[in-house]
Order: sequence, then C-alpha cells, then structure tokens
Amino acid sequence: MTVTVKWGKERISFDLPAPDTPLYAVRRSLADYTHLPLHSFKLVHAGAVMQDDNAPISAYLLTTNSTIALIGGTDSPSKHLPPVSPSERSLLATIQSELNSVHSSLKPSLEAFFLAPTNQKEHARLAELLLQSLLRLDGLTPEASWEQARKERKQAVRDVQDMLHRLDNASSTRPV
Repeated sequence: MTVTVKWGKERISFDLPAPDTPLYAVRRSLADYTHLPLHSFKLVHAGAVMQDDNAPISAYLLTTNSTIALIGGTDSPSKHLPPVSPSERSLLATIQSELNSVHSSLKPSLEAFFLAPTNQKEHARLAELLLQSLLRLDGLTPEASWEQARKERKQAVRDVQDMLHRLDNASSTRPV
C-alpha cells in the first residue's frame, strides 16, 4: 500500500510494509530516508499523532493514498539531505512506487482503450502519462555498484515502454 508522506514542502511516495508491522519500522525507514534522528520527528495521520511505536500500522487506519505528515526534526528538508545519491533501498522503493502507480492508475484505462481504440484524446492522454512515467524513471540514476536497483529500473522502463508500444499499436490498427 502506498501512502504520501508530507515533509516540509516535499511529498514522498512511500510503500508501507505489511499491516501487522509495528510503527517503529516505518519510523526507522523514514528516518533513514530523511537522515533525521529516529525520535526527532512526529508522524501525524488524520489529525492524530501516531505515538505508539509498538502498535501495528493497521491500528492507525491507513489506506492507499493516505497522507502522513512528518513534523519536527528541522524546518527544512533540504538541510538534511546529503549531497550523495539516496541509498539503494530508497531508490528501489521509488522505482517500485512508480511502477505500482502506473499499474494501479493507468493499466485499467489502457485495457479499456484496447477494447475500443477509437478515442484519439484518450490515446493522447494515456501516451502522455506513460511518457511522464518514463521520464520519472529516467531521472532515477542508480550507482554502478547497485546491481539490484539497476535491474529493477531497467525492468520498470521495459514494462512502461511495453505499455506504450501496445497503446500505439492498438491505435494504429483501429478501423478508420
């Protein structure tokens, strides 16, 4: 399940672990990502502070596309981000999040378009969204030693390109 974490002016797409995972694990992942000390920030969902680190995340009634506010630590996210690339784990999470977003939001629309590929505006909209996804994936640059991240990014790009090719083929074979 993907949620949005608001941290200052930034929004981070974050995949949550299993519902029985304690909040502590989520806090640790966010601390690793933001480079903030583990207990220097609060997590707030639906106006309530998520206080009990031992409680499972299901206790906080998070759903897909929920928003969690990360408050505290410092006033500026950019001050804590190191000048180096993010860790391989966070890059893998970003790649997976992008691919999950494409599959959940665009795949149903693509399947509907394949059944009746006559709407040019819908073709243009879907093609644009797929190209935007490709650009976001292209902007992710794993270090040479990060084999898993390089492999995942390559496969994600292939998946999105395949969807784009199928879209273009369906549009070009439609009856005039």
